[in-house]
Amino acid sequence: MLFAEQFAAAAYGIGLALTYLRFRWKNTAIAETGRTGSASAAPWYDWALAAVSLLACAYATVRFPQLTALASSVTAETLAVSALLTALTIEAVRRTIGGSLVIILLVLAGYALLGHLVPGRLQTRKVEFAELLIYLNLDNNGLLGIILQITVVIIIPFVLMGQLLMRSGGSGFFNDAAIALMGRYRGGAAKMAVVGSSLFGMISGIAAANTVAVGIVTIPLMKRSGMSARLAAAVEACASNGGQLMPPVMGAVAFVMADFLQIPYKEVAIAAILPSVMYYAALFIQADLEAARYGFGKVAADKIPRLARVLAGGWMFLAPFAVLVCTMFWLNWEPEYSAMAASAAIVALGLAVGYAGERMRLKDLWTAVVETAGGLCEILVISAAAGFIMGLFQVSGLAFAFAAYLVELGGQSLILLLLLAAVVSIILGMGLPTIGVYVMLAILVAPALVKVGVPPLAAHLFILYFGMMSLITPPVAPAAYVAAAIAGAPSMATGWTAMRFGWSAYIVPFLFVYSPAILLKGDAADIAMVTLTSLAGIWLICAAMTGFFTRVLSVPMRIAFIAAGILLMLPHQLSALMLWLNIAGGALGVALVIYELRVKRMEVSHVRP
Repeated sequence: MLFAEQFAAAAYGIGLALTYLRFRWKNTAIAETGRTGSASAAPWYDWALAAVSLLACAYATVRFPQLTALASSVTAETLAVSALLTALTIEAVRRTIGGSLVIILLVLAGYALLGHLVPGRLQTRKVEFAELLIYLNLDNNGLLGIILQITVVIIIPFVLMGQLLMRSGGSGFFNDAAIALMGRYRGGAAKMAVVGSSLFGMISGIAAANTVAVGIVTIPLMKRSGMSARLAAAVEACASNGGQLMPPVMGAVAFVMADFLQIPYKEVAIAAILPSVMYYAALFIQADLEAARYGFGKVAADKIPRLARVLAGGWMFLAPFAVLVCTMFWLNWEPEYSAMAASAAIVALGLAVGYAGERMRLKDLWTAVVETAGGLCEILVISAAAGFIMGLFQVSGLAFAFAAYLVELGGQSLILLLLLAAVVSIILGMGLPTIGVYVMLAILVAPALVKVGVPPLAAHLFILYFGMMSLITPPVAPAAYVAAAIAGAPSMATGWTAMRFGWSAYIVPFLFVYSPAILLKGDAADIAMVTLTSLAGIWLICAAMTGFFTRVLSVPMRIAFIAAGILLMLPHQLSALMLWLNIAGGALGVALVIYELRVKRMEVSHVRP
């Protein structure tokens, strides 16, 4: 029976070989954008690198029990295998992700080697170069460790499920359903983007991939409805980014989080429900208010399919999600088995029923497998880099030193530590894929939060949110820049607009740290109250951010709306004072709404002849 590490090594060899055949020497674009070369055009040296990758990983697979037994000592065999795997991985990272992650890896490696010379809290233990190479490749905390194992065992079935869903017509169904549901209303194109991206994001969980797949449809529709290119791109970037938070599938990082926390994946998914609802509620409300303020129209009637027809033709796509939820949450199956069961349901229904008059063909099954293999190149390489990051922090002791330094810097003040952690999470996450971001933050930042009393699940979701927001936060905002390219909008301006539009994701993590009810922890009354007050607060703040409620708001009224929203969102579980502040915020909010409605009614009555 193969060890998990041997299975990961075999799969990684295939992924590494495909990476060299798909990505050219000069291709340093982020892999999520899909700008890859073709295998048929690969030059001889890429074929040679692919062959070396297969041979090196095959050797590691067969010899792993002996290699890992020798990992504590430096031998010619362990050093040669480790050096070769390191060089192949670094070059694959450069080709797929770009230079930013390579620089981070090299800087961390340099710190691991020289950190023992740094005075003060951030001093690390002394590590020799050969010892470091062997540890990173042959230890359970390195390349072939738990992150790559999760990718191979759990994430591959979900990626295959997503590909099968798209090949069976699922992406078309979700787009049609979103247009049919929202196209007739003001700002229908923007609302369609929010709904469609949340549905697609549940399957993909990769921000830039979501932006490309959904944005090519929604961004032109938003622009035709009257939205500026910059705002249309920002809406799509924010909506696509949130797919990583959307149960039941979420992004690949959720499975890594479950393993870090040593809890079932379903606990992570359940805890993420209410925060994701708040995030998408804020996007939806702002889309509606932006449309009301600037007069963005509805989707053209001839482009709106009938909802009954869409549902009649696509009911089959609800069945795989029912299978997934039932097997994972009620039958307590492992996630990979649930994904395989859902995939089987997709294949059976696709071959038997199909969508829009077209059934799946056997060729579609093969295409889905090929696309899964191609798409996994990037994910496997990212996971390998994340394994290196984990190993560098572990072998040097930098993770413990940095956590202690953060706690000391925060002065045992939770709010100050949270602010520091948020800033660090965004900075460290800039330009990195979400898995790499999360792993780095889970090792560096989460322990500091747990040390001062934050529940582990809340701490890890906190860093995930802020690591995720780095994808739409300038100066490096890949999801926003991909959307800007589709829309033909200025990249940096789109990033700043996306920050404004996605404001709730910068606030909600602070709430669930102080209010466990937002993570569905506690009694039903607390959960119901925090849901109502938080959504009401989000609504009021969205009006202030947009500058419109029933009419354009003056600056003093915007400040009043923000104040009412903040008071409503304060966690009442902290103290009786917070509860009274919630009540005050509710009273102020009701007064503001009544006032605005009365003023609007008076304005309408004066305009009437």
